Amino acid sequence: MVADDETLSRLMALAQTGDKGAYRTLLGECETWLKRYYARKIGPHVLDDLVQDTLISLHRKRASYDPSRAFLPWLAAIARYRWIDHLRKAYRAKEVELNEELAADPSDPAVAAKIGLERLMGLIPEKQALAIKLVKIEGLTIAEASQKTGQSESLVKVNIHRGMKRMAAAIEEE
Repeated sequence: MVADDETLSRLMALAQTGDKGAYRTLLGECETWLKRYYARKIGPHVLDDLVQDTLISLHRKRASYDPSRAFLPWLAAIARYRWIDHLRKAYRAKEVELNEELAADPSDPAVAAKIGLERLMGLIPEKQALAIKLVKIEGLTIAEASQKTGQSESLVKVNIHRGMKRMAAAIEEE
């Protein structure tokens, strides 16, 4: 049975008066309609859960339905709100997952070394820091670093030497 708005409206009016058969038929038709409605909006792995949540909302709100008005727009409004709630939950869950994955133990030696290195690199001129990063951290050759930075090979070597010397001096001062 493919029910139209008039049929669904009539079934809902009967369900509001206590007709259990009409209510059962109405829920079946609404389930079919909701599956089609959500199929384009969400993944199949959550389709049934969202349909069931929407049917529960329909059940809770059934007393607010006015039989003199169209049924499908009323159902669509409920479905839309359930879909938005689902998106909010999914977004929050991904946000929590992401934050948990990014959390690092500040006492971890690798984290402390990274923070210390970034602080030291911030104490030297940018060109020296870039030369050190490219050659000493990323492992590029002097020639590759020269091409990447536009500096001559001898200038790359000088910048590395001077930058390392300044960082060593900063460490000794502490």
